[in-house]
Amino acid sequence: MMPEAALAAMTAAAEPGRAEGMAAYHKMPRRYLGVPNGVLDTMTRDWRRALDLPARVDLAQALWQTDIYEARIAAAKLLTQARIRDDGAVWALIAGWVPDFDSWAIADHAMMAGQKRVVARPARLDEVEGWTGAHALWTRRAALVITLPWTRLKHPDRAELAARERVLGWAAGYVADPEWFIQKAVAWWLRDLSKRDPARVRAFLVEHGRAMKPFARREASKYLPETAEG
Repeated sequence: MMPEAALAAMTAAAEPGRAEGMAAYHKMPRRYLGVPNGVLDTMTRDWRRALDLPARVDLAQALWQTDIYEARIAAAKLLTQARIRDDGAVWALIAGWVPDFDSWAIADHAMMAGQKRVVARPARLDEVEGWTGAHALWTRRAALVITLPWTRLKHPDRAELAARERVLGWAAGYVADPEWFIQKAVAWWLRDLSKRDPARVRAFLVEHGRAMKPFARREASKYLPETAEG
């Protein structure tokens, strides 16, 4: 599929008046078509089925480069797949998008695709760790969003526990960061982890909670007793 055809399909699926509301909500100066997320889900699922991997990578890159909101979301959805045998090109593309992040919605969709790739090859955490020192807040935040799968493991093995501790170390380095989205990401990571390992979250909050913003402490301890905030 050519990117022009994909854009034409998305444009045809736009709802009248929706683009204006999306632009007001996201507050970023880019083009919005007004396509509901559920419609994008259906479109990209059909495209994934119809295209081989190299064609999907090419289409995703072309859509991303348009800087149209729905096109960037669709680009990420095209690459959100758990099992990809040879995923080097997919990972390179997703990681290459990170410096372009300028809003939470696009970044989170891209990192959902990225989550599958770091779970498939945990050695990629070495590259992700480099994002934690970036000047751009969206790059720093991406390091926590892409590693969320490690919060959801029911029975982590030794290597998975080590990876979890590694990311918690990154989160500890973020607790004094004044950026709201960074604080929110730390809280998100801890909140999700608390469903599987509440004791570890309690320990984190005892050690670092006082350095976090009050809203982030509350969010992180949402599923813990109030005494866990530290």
